[in-house]
Amino acid sequence: MSDVQEWIDSVVKNNDVVLFMKGTKEQPMCGFSGRVVQILDYLGVPFQDVNVLASDELRQGIKEYTNWPTIPQLYIKGEFVGGCDIVTEMFQNGQLVQTLAEKGIEHRVPQQ
Repeated sequence: MSDVQEWIDSVVKNNDVVLFMKGTKEQPMCGFSGRVVQILDYLGVPFQDVNVLASDELRQGIKEYTNWPTIPQLYIKGEFVGGCDIVTEMFQNGQLVQTLAEKGIEHRVPQQ
């Protein structure tokens, strides 16, 4: 495991919810990253953001870490959840709230 992989692994394991994204939660630099931030903010989920644009090594490293080709990537309690499409679908069908509840992550329940 490379240094960047070890760093990614420690970030994933030491934070309950981590979003590897383009930009920051305050200033997403792509629409897909922005959409996941909006979903997490809507649900009131506290999360750590990691800007993969900070280095090419980090951007490539996260793709290798999960063997997943796209960014953003969401992790909950050390487990890879998915990218924008998966997170959006999970949000829409209620699975995301269920996963957050099962893992004991603070969140708001959306009004039906």
